[in-house]
Amino acid sequence: MSLTTADSRPSAIWNFRLIGHHELNGFGGMGEGLSMQMAKDGRRILWAAHESAPKNFTAIDVTDPRNPKVVVQTDLPHQKMRSNSLETSGDIMAVAYQTKQVGLQPAGFELFDISTPEMPKSIGFFDASGPYSRGVHQLWFCDGEYVHMAAGASDFQPHHSNDDQFYRIVDVRNPSKPEEVGRWWMPGQRVGDNAPKITRHPPHMDKGFRAHNTNVYPQKPDRCYLGYIDGGMYILDITDKSLPRVVSNWDNSPPYHGFTHTILPLFGRDLFVVTDESTVDNAADWPKLIWIVDGRDETNPVPIATCPMPPVADFRGRGGRFGAHNIHENVPVPGCWRSENIIIGTFFNGGLRAFDITDPYAPKEVGHFVPEAPRHSPLGAIQLNDVFVDDRGIVFCVDRVIGGLYILEMDF
Repeated sequence: MSLTTADSRPSAIWNFRLIGHHELNGFGGMGEGLSMQMAKDGRRILWAAHESAPKNFTAIDVTDPRNPKVVVQTDLPHQKMRSNSLETSGDIMAVAYQTKQVGLQPAGFELFDISTPEMPKSIGFFDASGPYSRGVHQLWFCDGEYVHMAAGASDFQPHHSNDDQFYRIVDVRNPSKPEEVGRWWMPGQRVGDNAPKITRHPPHMDKGFRAHNTNVYPQKPDRCYLGYIDGGMYILDITDKSLPRVVSNWDNSPPYHGFTHTILPLFGRDLFVVTDESTVDNAADWPKLIWIVDGRDETNPVPIATCPMPPVADFRGRGGRFGAHNIHENVPVPGCWRSENIIIGTFFNGGLRAFDITDPYAPKEVGHFVPEAPRHSPLGAIQLNDVFVDDRGIVFCVDRVIGGLYILEMDF
């Protein structure tokens, strides 16, 4: 299948079928928050966070994936913030707010009643603002009780401005009054720590020692699988949420370029899938990879393979970033597809890629989708940013800049 436009090279597609596309009313620059609500009236509503202002979030009716319909699209309070991340649990949605500079408001997360998707209603707010805080970058909210998040705080002063976010746990069982119940950060990250300052990566590689994804699953509710950017992968014991403790840490950088993003545990296989995010244009931080890590002994995670990537020379000059970012995370909510053998991830201008890791020592690519440059893209290339797969096997992925939502079926 080949799709072409007058001003770009053809798209490449293998073992996927493109069945739908929506430019989201011209506001198609999307973040890394995709979550599906199984609405009480039988509809499937895909909620999507925007990468930057002016829009906050968009809800799309994807009951018929070939005919997606925007049901609501909201605005942010001002231009110097974004809602990069969101999650739904039943009819409640949590939305992360991060400001461009420290000290601005609102910075934290907001809770919405989405029982009527067309009319989301604010029901609570958690303030994470402060003189050294930009608020919340990412959150995880799947059990309806706790929000796990990468965030700053009014009482947290980092030694380095790149290190302004850490792991926080917030009880939202009373959504009108969210309350923090626990927190953890790397020793030496904060002014006042009884630990040496963190040894920094070289300046051209220094992206920050701070939290990113904060995944917690019902199979092991006493564990948080934490990406800590330049700090690597952490497994935390959160049996006592007021006092998280380190089980283990695996870090590939240096010699690699850091930015550990997502840890996906495959509980039935004693494996972890770990992604590093590409953050620099033209593959200047290559390679950014998906790692397969042996987790049989959680106190000693060991890398055993990486997922294959196309030649960097094919993508370095296309515009924008090239390399790993997000993967489908087997989110423990109704309507989510789950697999411990197929990994599907976004690679910016490398598009969407699927890997079969049945043999974890020899992952193989089994499908890809690299669309042509979206209309009016200032980069002249796709920048696929996030992916969610529903229990029908329908794949939803979004462009970071302007392209909006792409909907596919799997052919493998």
